[in-house]
Amino acid sequence: MALPVLSSSAVKFRRVLAHFPQELSLAFAYGSGVFRQAGASAEHGETNMLDFVFAVDDAVTWHMTNLLKNRNHYSFLKFFGPKKITTIQRYGAGIYYNTLVPCNDRMIKYGVISTDALIEDLFHWKTLYVAGRLQKPVKILAQNENSKLQAALVSNLKSAVTAAFLMLPESFSEEDLYMQIAGLSYSGDFRMIIGEDKSKVQNIVKPNVAHFQKLYSNILQDCPQVVYKHHLGRLEASIDKSPEGQFTQLMALPKTLQQKITALVNPPGKNRDVEEILLQVAHDPDCGFVVHQGISGIVRSSSIVQSVKTILTAGAKKSVAYSMKKLYKMTKGGLKKS
Repeated sequence: MALPVLSSSAVKFRRVLAHFPQELSLAFAYGSGVFRQAGASAEHGETNMLDFVFAVDDAVTWHMTNLLKNRNHYSFLKFFGPKKITTIQRYGAGIYYNTLVPCNDRMIKYGVISTDALIEDLFHWKTLYVAGRLQKPVKILAQNENSKLQAALVSNLKSAVTAAFLMLPESFSEEDLYMQIAGLSYSGDFRMIIGEDKSKVQNIVKPNVAHFQKLYSNILQDCPQVVYKHHLGRLEASIDKSPEGQFTQLMALPKTLQQKITALVNPPGKNRDVEEILLQVAHDPDCGFVVHQGISGIVRSSSIVQSVKTILTAGAKKSVAYSMKKLYKMTKGGLKKS
């Protein structure tokens, strides 16, 4: 099954790509500068920073070429060369961000991740950092013919649906499902305490339900537990909450999440296998909460390391400026809610 891509013919995004080395296995734009969020005016979207992720097969070569083209995008780390930049990239979520970069009369931020690291995150949710962004609508700008990457992109969406089913009640609305999915990569993220608008998940989903439908319709149509009436824009779900049903779903979760759940439930000193522990969790009335805790554990550690990395990759001045923008958005969101 091919991943439904939200491709864009918008010239402004492709013009940005023209400034960078073209050896990209995947390039996408995401965030409030691309998709309108609730509570923001159309004009606000036109001035927001544009966020990009570039997946590359050879990070050292890509950074070397980019340093020749765009040396001023990098912090003081440019003096250490492409190999050291790639070493730092591997820490945390495996992505290296250059932020607050002026480009075509807009401010942009772009992250560089190796194709192998991206595939691992999509399949196994090692950090859920870039995989989490790809569980929400994005604009695919470039994609090469990599069948393993294509399979990983689809696997990530299926895993998001499975995890959401485990955390939702037996019956729920389509919007409930998308809210649960959109919130996966924010579970445990310390930036949701300070730095992000508390209504962020709701603001992402409500104006973009049609985009979520396009992203997930194929998966939901193939799901036996869901009657998906796409022409009505509605789904009717009846999730099997029996221990047998939950065990099947738990066994389908990404490997890292299964390991996190195992570590939460398995007492120290006991050496039980993953299947035995997941069977125990499947019988637990708080099964959904345990899954949520496991996801939070993955996100928490990667978000902390990635934020610390920002001080190095952006430099002190840009880090402070970027943090102040985030705090302003958080405060503004809180005032609107009040």
